[in-house]
Amino acid sequence: MKVSTQWLSQYVSLDQVTPEELAERITRSGIEIDSVEYRNQGITNVVVGYVKSKEKHPDADKLNVCVIDAGQGEDLQIVCGAKNIDAGQKVPVALVGAKLPGGMDIKKAKLRGVLSQGMICSAKELGINDKLLPKDQQEGILVLPENTEIGTPIVQLLGLDDAILDFDLTPNRSDCLSMLGAAYEVGAILGRDVTLPELNFVEAGDAAADHISVNIEATEQCSHFSARYISGITVGTSPLWLQNRLIAAGIRPISNIVDITNFVMLEYGQPLHAYDADKLNQGAIEVRMAREGEVLTTLDDQERKLDDRMLLITSGGQPVGLAGVMGGAETEVTASTVNILLESAKFDGGTIRKTSRRLGLRSEASQRFEKEVDPSAVVPALNRAAELIVRYAHGLIHEGIVEEVVQVAEEKTLQLSLSKLNRYLGTELSLLEIKTIFARLQFPCGDVAQDLLEVRIPTRRGDIVRDVDLIEEVARLYGYDNIPTTSIEGTTTPGALTKSQRLRRTIRHLLTHGGYQEAITYSFTHPAKNDLFPQLRGEQQQVALAMPMSEDRSVLRSTLIPQLLETASFNRNRKQENLALFEIGSAFFSSEQELTRQPTEVPLLGLLLTGRRQQAQWNTGNERVDFFDLKGALESLLQYLGLQSLITYKADQPQGFHPGRSASVYLQVGSQQQWIGVIGQIHPDIQRESDLEDTYVAEIQLAPLYEEADEKIVYSELPRYPSVQRDIAVVINEDVAAGELLASIRLTAKELLETVQVFDVYTGDRVGEGKKSVAIAIVYRHAEHTLTDEEVTTVHDQVLTVLSEQFGAELRK
Repeated sequence: MKVSTQWLSQYVSLDQVTPEELAERITRSGIEIDSVEYRNQGITNVVVGYVKSKEKHPDADKLNVCVIDAGQGEDLQIVCGAKNIDAGQKVPVALVGAKLPGGMDIKKAKLRGVLSQGMICSAKELGINDKLLPKDQQEGILVLPENTEIGTPIVQLLGLDDAILDFDLTPNRSDCLSMLGAAYEVGAILGRDVTLPELNFVEAGDAAADHISVNIEATEQCSHFSARYISGITVGTSPLWLQNRLIAAGIRPISNIVDITNFVMLEYGQPLHAYDADKLNQGAIEVRMAREGEVLTTLDDQERKLDDRMLLITSGGQPVGLAGVMGGAETEVTASTVNILLESAKFDGGTIRKTSRRLGLRSEASQRFEKEVDPSAVVPALNRAAELIVRYAHGLIHEGIVEEVVQVAEEKTLQLSLSKLNRYLGTELSLLEIKTIFARLQFPCGDVAQDLLEVRIPTRRGDIVRDVDLIEEVARLYGYDNIPTTSIEGTTTPGALTKSQRLRRTIRHLLTHGGYQEAITYSFTHPAKNDLFPQLRGEQQQVALAMPMSEDRSVLRSTLIPQLLETASFNRNRKQENLALFEIGSAFFSSEQELTRQPTEVPLLGLLLTGRRQQAQWNTGNERVDFFDLKGALESLLQYLGLQSLITYKADQPQGFHPGRSASVYLQVGSQQQWIGVIGQIHPDIQRESDLEDTYVAEIQLAPLYEEADEKIVYSELPRYPSVQRDIAVVINEDVAAGELLASIRLTAKELLETVQVFDVYTGDRVGEGKKSVAIAIVYRHAEHTLTDEEVTTVHDQVLTVLSEQFGAELRK
């Protein structure tokens, strides 16, 4: 919000306060002032002149020789090349010795042999943004109103002796989106009274209700709609002082009617709109929600397609305005307009904000409505605009306001405890001091009890809803610098990582040290890619984005694998074929078709391995990675987390994976085995589509690992007693997993078993069809004594018996 100090001084005295001092005090009181800008950018000795005559330059077709009366006692001869210069005009004249923005000095000069005693100026040469001028003034020299007094300093005439404060407002301080709101704020800071504009007009016509009517259908979106009927207006140019006010605020003057509505919007913070009443259907106004597919051409001549979530102003069922955002072109006030309907209303801020965003259309009006303007300003702003229209457009105000009020704006009353305030602020303020601060804010208050105040909050301060808000007001006006500093007391808790955060770091370090590189990919993907690997999501729904940037990023991912494949393909296309990647990220899904709550978020670990183990050397082969390279990396990680004994791999054929080189991973949780992920080779069809060689991936849920991981490191002494190793080779059915044999051996041998592992697997004619031979190395050791042959034989025989009974295993001879 750009606040003119010259304009502001009409409501609150700024005597003996410089713009810089004022900006500093406002900033210290809670509203940051981004900048202080002076409108006069270095103009001196520029006055109003009258063009008495204009003649063509004798030696230049594009130049004119003008005789100017600048109030200097004698006429001046000035050569001017502007196309719009003409006799009888009032114009800005830079006298000899004048200075203009940019360091230009005006001197006597001869142009093509003709003496020029000064310069006739354009708006741009005066440092005025010509884009903020009426369209007919944007080119050529600046033409001033005919009634302008000759010799008047141009700085004074155009309001350039002004400083603009740029208020950087937070969303809760919408009260300062108006000059009166800024005046209340400055008055409270400086401790000075605020003078409101005096309204002085006469209703001279017949009843306004005989010409216009108002009906609110959307009562939840519009709580108050007021209108006045003004007839016999003359649309023309606004007075110069009014144009100066708008230009200082960054708004381009258009016509007296439009300028007055904009001026009052800036003054009261209440947006207004004027309709050509003769273009309305019998002067009828209805406020309703738009219908799907309705179309309105707005004042910027853009056709807007509406939906049923947008608030609309209609007349006879036809759209005439987008409520709170912009009026319609069909009912626009033009030079031929004679009668107007002047609107002032209170619209729901949320509705206006959503409409503005959907259409990509922001206006000064929508900016104010979406931040909730003062509901009590609806009628005062309407009357203020009506008075100015009578004064500057010579209209006739008809009797009465035509309005419909759904909800009356009421002031809130809050109670504030003196002891609570001082406890919160660490101060010792008295009741009198607090009452004085509220008086400066113009918040009426009275005693309820010895320690309790009752404070009435004006409707313009919608941000104050609780007693702590009142405490904040006291703090900022008392002065944050005046609040005593105190030492922090109380028990402190050292910061620390949670278990899941620690384990996530551990996993990242282990994998990076093991040669894997971390990938960070989009959480958004194409729906079809999620469907390639649906194991984790199961029967649940994908989560679609409300406003996706493209179809390829239209849903949240429910698996990490497709993004890892994209990364691998991207690298392979750039000659990086040997890849070991991992990603720690989240997958998302929901049990609902349409979300009413947050989707389920599952933390995952994704691994990808493709290419060769290492580059070929003179003594090593050029071997490609396989399933067991990836499985080994995963097992090393799980072993470090203390989970290796709880993990089981079961051959499986998950969707999207190679049917013979894949497995599901299970974690023993209590007495149950919980599925936590998959590992295996990508299906050959998907590999071809991704232009990849044999590629192996794993996707593991991290939440169960966080729960079961053992972070304790247990040290044990080096063994003092020798071990005994027994190797066996058993023949079993081909469908029996070697892991089941190892698990059974562990349960049988118990504490005497030190290690057990498979060192060979054989299939062929020598063991029979449908059979395989598994060679297992078993190491026995006792921590307290040397094992005897009898002890080892007893346990070993038990192992062989269990393998035979459970799996039909036969010792291979």
